[in-house]
Formats: sequence, structure tokens, C-alpha cells
Amino acid sequence: MEAALAIAAIIVAVAFAVLVGYIAQTLVAAKRTLNNVADTLEGLEKQVEGITTETTLLLAKTNDLAGDITNKSTKLDNIFFGVDELGGTFFKLTQSLNRLSSNITKTSTEDVEKASQAVKWGTAILNLVNKRK
Repeated sequence: MEAALAIAAIIVAVAFAVLVGYIAQTLVAAKRTLNNVADTLEGLEKQVEGITTETTLLLAKTNDLAGDITNKSTKLDNIFFGVDELGGTFFKLTQSLNRLSSNITKTSTEDVEKASQAVKWGTAILNLVNKRK
């Protein structure tokens, strides 16, 4: 029986040695895999740093562009205000000319003779101006 125990102990020792060998191989493979993962993460970290720098620069440029657009938009508001004012002035001028035209028409219909004299004087003045040119 002692021999059987010795043989069993040897079998257990050999099995344990084989098990340790396989575990060692597994651990070596796991170490290689983890080293590869660490290298990949280092490369990824460098790329993320580059992206972060470029993103920061892009954000700064975007802020500058937004400020420039706001500034130009404010200037355009002033231009549109000026155009609106100019339109109001033209409207008032048109109204004044319409009133003047109405008054002239009214006066000319009331006094045709004075109107014909005014036309003659106007023609004479125009002729005189043309002669001087």
C-alpha cells in the first residue's frame, strides 16, 4: 500500500507540475496581451492629446469668428437703419412733390394766362442758359 501511496504522490506531483506549466504559459500570454494593451493605450492617449489641442484651437477660432460676425451684424444694423431713414426721407420728398404738383395744377387751372406766361418765362430762361453754355 505504501507503494500505491508513493505512486499516487508521484502522479499528484506530476499533475501539479503540468498544471503549473500550463498556468505559467497562460500567465506569460496574458502578460504579452496586457503589454500590447498598455502600448495601445499609450498611443491612444497621445492621439487624444493631439485632438484636444486641435479642438481647443478650433473652439478659439470659432469664438473669434462668432465675435466678428456679431460685430459685422451690428454694423449692418446701422446700414439698414440708414436705408430705412433714407426711405422715409424719400417718402416725405415724394409727398412734398405731390403736394407741389397738386398746387401747381390747381393754380394753373385757375389762372391759365399766368401759367402760359410762366411757361414762356421758363422757356426764355432755358434758352438763355443754353446760349451761355
